[in-house]
Amino acid sequence: MLSTMRRACAVSAVMLTGLASTALVAQAFPAKPIRVIVPFPPGGGNDVIARVVAQRMTDRLGQTVIVENRAGANGMVGLEVLAKSAPDGYTIATGAAGPMAVNPSLYEKIPYDPVRDFSPITNMANFPLLLVAHPSLPVKSVRDLIALAKARPDQIAYASPGSGNSGHLAGELFNFLTGSRITHVPYKGAGPAVQDLIGGHVQLMYSSIPSVLPFVEQKRLIAIAVGNLKRIPSLPKVPTIAESGVAEYEAYSWVGMVAPANTPRDVVGWLNREIVAILQQKDVAEKLIQQGAIPDFGTPEQFAAYIKAEIEKWGTIVRRARIRAN
Repeated sequence: MLSTMRRACAVSAVMLTGLASTALVAQAFPAKPIRVIVPFPPGGGNDVIARVVAQRMTDRLGQTVIVENRAGANGMVGLEVLAKSAPDGYTIATGAAGPMAVNPSLYEKIPYDPVRDFSPITNMANFPLLLVAHPSLPVKSVRDLIALAKARPDQIAYASPGSGNSGHLAGELFNFLTGSRITHVPYKGAGPAVQDLIGGHVQLMYSSIPSVLPFVEQKRLIAIAVGNLKRIPSLPKVPTIAESGVAEYEAYSWVGMVAPANTPRDVVGWLNREIVAILQQKDVAEKLIQQGAIPDFGTPEQFAAYIKAEIEKWGTIVRRARIRAN
């Protein structure tokens, strides 16, 4: 009996020591600069959000937060670097829809597991996709488009910046949920895709808002609907695809922040609180909205569940459409 009690006491002591050391780690954090890996080139949505958050963290902490762009392989180069980094909270990265939720199904093999190799911190923003049409296409609404697509199977084409891109998957999701057969035409980047849409060489595109909004305002393109479940503040008169009759439709790009797996929970919690506090600042939200993004955040547990749901959702679409990376 005595030996059992001693073992129990010993186990309790070890557990308390572990909890105390974890708490001490969080209390001391951050004791040196934090590195934020952005697995894409400078200037994109991931980069803009990372730099806004990094600058505000630097101001709040008095500790430098550095953004490092490690682009390549559709985000896989940067996330592989993160997966191999020390799990101490001093190296974190933006985790976006493509490399986190789409790549596992798009590629035969990727150098990380998006669930096992990372500790989710929080989602940060969503990038709504706007469905736009060339004025020559005789549609004014989602219902018009569905009717026309079913009357002309395979005869209407939509552009995207490339196979497996969010715009491509948004179109395949639309086809899947509506029973339509609208043909995908991939381009090498958003610029050429938008130019061919304006020229009438393709009829539709699911695009980030900043890329096409000027042409909508010039009436060179028609805004049909947005992929969010809720209407967006910058285009309050444009309905969502869901409210237009495709009830289950929800498609947009997103970007969050992740740490290496096994990063102490207290450190992850501390990072979550800091980043969420920054995203709640009014001027930060305004900056993101100017970039076509909508702030969206929550707990690490909520973000983890969301990543798993997105992997399942887009994996189904990728497999059904037999999409492969270029």
